[in-house]
Amino acid sequence: MRIAFLGLGLIGGSVARALRAPDVPPPFAGAELVAWTPSGDGPRLARAEGTLNRIATEPRAAIDGADLIVLAGPPLACVELATRLGGEWRTSLLPGVTVTDVASTKAAITRVADAAGLAFVGGHPMAGREVTGFAAGDGGLFHDRPWVVTEAVGGGDPGMVRRLAVACGARPVDLGAERHDRLVAAISHLPLLGSVALVEAVAGTGIASSPDWPDAAALAAGGWRDTTRLARGDARMGAEIAATNAAALAGLLHTYRDRIDEWLALLEAPAGPDPDAMQGRLAAAASRLGEAR
Repeated sequence: MRIAFLGLGLIGGSVARALRAPDVPPPFAGAELVAWTPSGDGPRLARAEGTLNRIATEPRAAIDGADLIVLAGPPLACVELATRLGGEWRTSLLPGVTVTDVASTKAAITRVADAAGLAFVGGHPMAGREVTGFAAGDGGLFHDRPWVVTEAVGGGDPGMVRRLAVACGARPVDLGAERHDRLVAAISHLPLLGSVALVEAVAGTGIASSPDWPDAAALAAGGWRDTTRLARGDARMGAEIAATNAAALAGLLHTYRDRIDEWLALLEAPAGPDPDAMQGRLAAAASRLGEAR
């Protein structure tokens, strides 16, 4: 089997490394891995460590003869790649090839692939880190993690994507692209914007720094670190995630703002803050978290 990676950062690189584990099942055991990226940095590192068989100098050279193509760039890059695979690069595709991706949003790319007649099945490994690049990848990143597999369009083979997930140690989860985007907006994308907004509120924005920030930063400990971790991630990736999931994310932001307004009402009550009411809300939130696996 030949697998082509278009993009080879943290997630794509982790997939490639996972496929080199000694217990990888057929048909992925011993697969030929080839990759292309705009800079070539990730593929050079991957080839040097023996993860890749070959570096492609341009996308057509990577996809030529591939049985599976993995789009592993930011969401908008994946959308553009899907467009070109269904258009000008179609003649380089092997009959029966399936294209998948590992981006954080699914509906936009699925619509593009469907319109282009591309044999596509979306994928999203539910694992990541705030660091980026191939060097940050880890072949064990997906161990026992969900790997969302969305609906096939254009004759794509969902079984191939499920087997890829299993080969990487993950648990395939079938989910429609639109529903996937609503769910991850809640548990991934809203937390990202919440983390960024917290930094902006305390440290200031890009054009106006808070005068208290230097002293506050000197006092910051685990709570600050944990709640701002997502704000340390790849800014371009975060922007493209938000742009390709804007409707679902905006709806949740409105709900989030409503909850913030309720807390403001408690804190600014004419009779003074009500500790019992606030304790009730805090306890209810902790209880909700206890319901999650």
